Amino acid sequence: MNWDVITESLPKFAHAFGVTLWLSAVSVILATLLGLVLAVCRDYRIPVLAQLSIAVEELFRNTPLLIQLFFMYYGFPSIGITISAQACAIIGMSILGGAYMSGAFQGGFGGIPKVQIESARALGLSIPQMIRYVTLPQGLTRSVPAIAANAIFIVKETSIFTVIAVPELTNTARDLIGLYYHTNEYLLELVIAYAIILIPLSVILTLLERRVRRGSFRTA
Repeated sequence: MNWDVITESLPKFAHAFGVTLWLSAVSVILATLLGLVLAVCRDYRIPVLAQLSIAVEELFRNTPLLIQLFFMYYGFPSIGITISAQACAIIGMSILGGAYMSGAFQGGFGGIPKVQIESARALGLSIPQMIRYVTLPQGLTRSVPAIAANAIFIVKETSIFTVIAVPELTNTARDLIGLYYHTNEYLLELVIAYAIILIPLSVILTLLERRVRRGSFRTA
């Protein structure tokens, strides 16, 4: 192991680390928000929007992210729409993540006792009021474990952004290996960089999940 090679490449990996972290954070946030909207539309069977939600989920769950990115980055310019590599990465990951997050939220919403929904309707609450006072407070807590798993999945999937030349960690490692052939050194940096992101994230999400569960049990 050549430590001089590692030291010299640290600035490039530091930049790639920042890009990966930023793309991951934005994608997780947007995917969570989109997933919540899709789940609410399906759960309350809102006309048109419910059908559109189903179509989005089925399309993006059942097609590879690689194909989606290629289509946006290389296909859209042929019809006059040009999107930057990082914008394609965020859009593609956010929609794919949103499709999976929707399933997580639907699982949480499904755990709400039907009697509470029926009681809310009997009281004359509107759909926005039911969402605010019944669905979200209980459904979100039940969805935390699945949301956490999907967030980690999204971070891991950022490695595929290398196919559209986004300067994230995997792309940087690949380029350096192609130029200088120090495979072991660059792969070691790649693994350590992802570990720095994923291990703390996993610990934080696990602690959050435990706290939410304790809170749910106390209020039960």
